[in-house]
Amino acid sequence: MGSSSIHSTNIILNHDFSGGLHSWHPNSCHAFVTSEESAYPEVVTTKLSGHYAVATNREKSWQELKQVITERVSTGCTYTVCALVGVSGAPHGVDNVEATLILEYGNSEEILVHWKHDSALGNSILWLRRVPRLDLLVVGLHIFPVDRHARFSHLKQQIEKIRKRDIILKFTSDSGPLVGNSVKIRQTENSFPFGSFINRRNIVNEEFVDFFSKNFNRTVFGNELKWVWTERRKGKLNYKEAEELLNFCISRNIQVRGHCIFEEVESAVQSWVSGLEEDELMSAVENRLSDLLTCYKGKFKHYDVNNEMLHGSFYQDHWGEYIRAYMFKIATQLDPSAILFVNDYHIEDGCTCDPRSSPEKYIEHIIDLQEQGAPLERIGIQGHMNSPVGPIVCSTLDKLRDKIPGLPIRFTELDVSSDNEHIRADDLEVMLREAFAHPAVDGIMLWGFWELLMSRDNAHLVNAEWDINEAGNRYLALKQEWLSHAHGIQTNKVNLSLEDFMDRTKLKLLLL
Repeated sequence: MGSSSIHSTNIILNHDFSGGLHSWHPNSCHAFVTSEESAYPEVVTTKLSGHYAVATNREKSWQELKQVITERVSTGCTYTVCALVGVSGAPHGVDNVEATLILEYGNSEEILVHWKHDSALGNSILWLRRVPRLDLLVVGLHIFPVDRHARFSHLKQQIEKIRKRDIILKFTSDSGPLVGNSVKIRQTENSFPFGSFINRRNIVNEEFVDFFSKNFNRTVFGNELKWVWTERRKGKLNYKEAEELLNFCISRNIQVRGHCIFEEVESAVQSWVSGLEEDELMSAVENRLSDLLTCYKGKFKHYDVNNEMLHGSFYQDHWGEYIRAYMFKIATQLDPSAILFVNDYHIEDGCTCDPRSSPEKYIEHIIDLQEQGAPLERIGIQGHMNSPVGPIVCSTLDKLRDKIPGLPIRFTELDVSSDNEHIRADDLEVMLREAFAHPAVDGIMLWGFWELLMSRDNAHLVNAEWDINEAGNRYLALKQEWLSHAHGIQTNKVNLSLEDFMDRTKLKLLLL
């Protein structure tokens, strides 16, 4: 998982079983170590120490090998897990083996999905498990703490390459070149899209508007443009709140994403729509497209056309697979200037708990839309994260870029949740640096910043009383880091040069 991460010491003792079962414990099963190559899993080509462990006589999934790692696990640290395992007695094909970290607190235990824990550790035990009645074969296991400092150093170099350009500044006055003047240049903002969602209720809050206007140059409405909001009852259109939000943004020259035209998850579809017969449903779909995109032609730079298609199938179930591409085609006919997105979640986080979503499934979904002629121009990744691992995020971005070349990627709903604001800050920095350093990413939208306007708890940058927390300070520090500054003296032979972030920028000039 993430070959580009920088590793230190493997916390697993006797990781290759060269010491037999030392440090390992069979949990209600029979286990032994052997070096008989004929019993190796067929896919194993690397023999490591030449030994491997076998867990057999397993009647339950929890009967497996385990190792206590309490003394070698640190709170607040992220780990990368790499294992070479196989099963014996399974049908041919792909099979899953779980590596589960369990924290024991007295008589209770907590199973962790991610290799990270924020509170004080109890007894930490690693379990290697699989479905019962299959022998589990383990060739090697590595768990390394991720060295974020080394990773960030690599990302900074990448940012220098892809986000900066060289410019030459020549200063003149009415009387000719300004020779001998000491010049200071400070970049005050750049054009890279950093945004946050807003809603109608909070644009009358002066503190909200002040923080938003100073720190973001893009936005999206939380709910006010959704069909369930603008036509809660059939035929009763209400764009009043969307209009007010749009006017607010236009007055501040802030570009707006249109979120969203349709929702594919049935629970997000209003009851009068879900109760329509097929012909009535198609008519309602076409009316929704016409009402929205004709009325606001040219006003919304981007649209999420049919939200979360990996996780729902309402329209597809009623009208077949082609309805999805049809929505894209009609949308671009009605507003050719709008850039059309897919948008979904659990793409970039390495989560195995969501059977509907993965980078590979998203790629297949997007290619299928393209083959049906959908004029799809951007890939939206929501980015609701817990304990992100940078190389895993980067690997997903690489896959999307390589398999679907030419489509920029945008984080559309990024938030990072932790009740510890310092860990939240560290995790947010991981996401922002990975995104900003990747050449395929063309923008980042946060799903809120104020504690009283968040969809997830413990993801805010600013608390309810408008104190900026550690995560907020980290965001602001990164925004400052990604600005350029220069100073020097202009001579009659040398002009002042500057490495400048982005293609459009604002500079402040001081002649001393």
